[in-house]
Amino acid sequence: MDLPRSFSIRESSHRVLNPFTPEKLATLGAALRLPPGTRVLDLACGKGELLCTWARDHGVTGVGVDISTAFLDAARARAAELRVADLVGFVHADATGYVPDEPVDVAACLGATWIGGGTAGTVELLERGLRPGGTVLVGERYWRQHPPDQEAVEGSYARDVGDLASLPELVEGFGDRGWDLVEMVLADQDSWDRYVAAQWLNIRRFLDAHPDDELAGELRAELSSAPLRHVRYQREYVGWGVFALMRR
Repeated sequence: MDLPRSFSIRESSHRVLNPFTPEKLATLGAALRLPPGTRVLDLACGKGELLCTWARDHGVTGVGVDISTAFLDAARARAAELRVADLVGFVHADATGYVPDEPVDVAACLGATWIGGGTAGTVELLERGLRPGGTVLVGERYWRQHPPDQEAVEGSYARDVGDLASLPELVEGFGDRGWDLVEMVLADQDSWDRYVAAQWLNIRRFLDAHPDDELAGELRAELSSAPLRHVRYQREYVGWGVFALMRR
């Protein structure tokens, strides 16, 4: 059980595996005003940057769950580097359906809502592990602009225009399902660039070092098309943010 190797190649230099910069992740942690000892569950935690830096900066404790062994190795190394390995731990498991043994104060999934089949299902999954009065953090894409045609939809890594909501629709949906939106931090186009463009350099350096790798053809094709696709579609049409929710 693991992610395809292309994921670890593409994001080899990343610490934050979504369109947040480290500064925006820090802004979110500060905005939530988490007291020391806050228990956090991070599903699809990637390299554990949320847990590790918030443990360092705010004294939170918690567990991250991810399917990627490479990402979890990086998360454990990061915890050791920041001297928070006594506060946070990491579990190799499929985050789909994962529920902690004890309820947590904050349950998060930043940018991997496929684990719940979409935004609503992921919020429901997170709530299963949440104590009464706790906070859900969900990171999700939305349409910054309505795409004009199917080419723009697919260029934005969606299959159908209905796969994403607009920002007002997304926020309205939280309320319709009985949640108060109590905080949010949104990525911007520069954030997208830092996430996506860094992947291009990672891919190029891998190709230069491993020209005969079995993934070389696939990655070369990606590098040839991804930059234009990003600046033409994804950067223009797709937003991304983290939304903090509390049950009414």
